[in-house]
Amino acid sequence: MPLGTLSGFTIAVTADRRSEEQASLLARRGAEVLHGPVIKTLPLGEEGGTEEATLALIEQPPDVVILSTALGVRGWFSAAAGLGLEEALLEVFAGAELVARGTKAIGAIVSAGLGAGLPLPSPTYAAIVETFTARPARHPDGRPVRVAVQLDGERSSDLPALLADLGFDVVAVPVYRWVLPDDLAPAERVVLAVADRRVDAVTFTSAHAVANFTTIAERLGVLDRVRAACGDGQVAVVCVGPVTRAHAAAAGLTGLLEPAQPRLGAMVQCLAAAFDARAVDLELDDHPVRLQGNLVVVGGEAPVSLTDRERSVLEVLSERQGVVISKQALLQRVWNDDSDEHAVEVTVGRLRRRLGPAGSSIETVMRRGYRLATG
Repeated sequence: MPLGTLSGFTIAVTADRRSEEQASLLARRGAEVLHGPVIKTLPLGEEGGTEEATLALIEQPPDVVILSTALGVRGWFSAAAGLGLEEALLEVFAGAELVARGTKAIGAIVSAGLGAGLPLPSPTYAAIVETFTARPARHPDGRPVRVAVQLDGERSSDLPALLADLGFDVVAVPVYRWVLPDDLAPAERVVLAVADRRVDAVTFTSAHAVANFTTIAERLGVLDRVRAACGDGQVAVVCVGPVTRAHAAAAGLTGLLEPAQPRLGAMVQCLAAAFDARAVDLELDDHPVRLQGNLVVVGGEAPVSLTDRERSVLEVLSERQGVVISKQALLQRVWNDDSDEHAVEVTVGRLRRRLGPAGSSIETVMRRGYRLATG
């Protein structure tokens, strides 16, 4: 019976925005999705400074508009529409040089009908500073070049200050703010699932989501366990782009996957391609057997779900086919020594039943342990 590329695998999703779309893309490939948003996006609008900054730019148009995020571009126009300033803002954009931080912001500009922005060598703030360092900060008549900077949700970017230090007249435009969710329970479930290795991957679509994730893990006292789970390869960390990946690496998360293009669909495809190699094909008692995540398929039968312990035992045995693995070694690998040999015996018995006609391939070697007889 054919399986989806991600069938048998559980993927943790940390996003708040477009989480349903991401979950749908994963589910189409067979994955089970555990969703726990670690971030909440708050539009700022009238009270948060968006209106004040927009009016200042309409009154004195900028020479350059730097757009940090696709969400910021869309959010800015949405807020302007609500304030009755959309047409005036479009005129501001039309009369300015548009600089986009990365391809997603460029896409949002194009979607707004404003043409592509200036591509930068890297989707980072450092690349923008490097670009503007080489540019004159004043017009020939001595007036400072006026630059509008759409801030990201972290509100901590030092880009406006750095540009001001270079001599530019800078207007910072706050559009939204990132905070922790009001209800932390779903996020905590995701963090604990990663720490306990009950998921196969965790996805991040923003750098701030990584920061919130590690903050929650630290509060729960499981950050070291999270790092260990990612470090030994049991939980893959999937980042939408290089900025998010850099933050994940800085947070001590390893086992990182990143798509060639910073897009949601590309991220899911990257995950599917990586996990395609995780399926294990065996020949047990003359039956073709596929172990894929928590699913096992024997011959042409329907997939059978394994418990986490059953899956881990079969994975350990299949790593060294034909070699005797002691009960003590299985306790150490699968139970972290937190049980006794009876637990191993019970799990092996259940696993044999799950394998049906191929179950006898798990052989007991008296006083030594178990081995997986293949062929």
